[in-house]
Amino acid sequence: MDLFSPRHLLIILLVVLLVFGTKKLRSIGSDLGAAVRGFKKSMNEGEQEQQAAQAPPPGGAKDAEFHESAGGIEPPRQDNRRT
Repeated sequence: MDLFSPRHLLIILLVVLLVFGTKKLRSIGSDLGAAVRGFKKSMNEGEQEQQAAQAPPPGGAKDAEFHESAGGIEPPRQDNRRT
């Protein structure tokens, strides 16, 4: 016996309809739809920001180049002062 057969789903739908009523279900549906639309909009904006960040800068400008010293990272300087 199938757990989610069409007959079971219809019975569940009728029970939910009786418990909440049509007006409450309509408002829940519209709120859920607005939330999904807002989520999709923010996802698209995030993708556009990532694409803009990955695009090369206009005018063919190059990034600054930083060269490390031959020994790698220099050790911190020590003060010879006595206190």
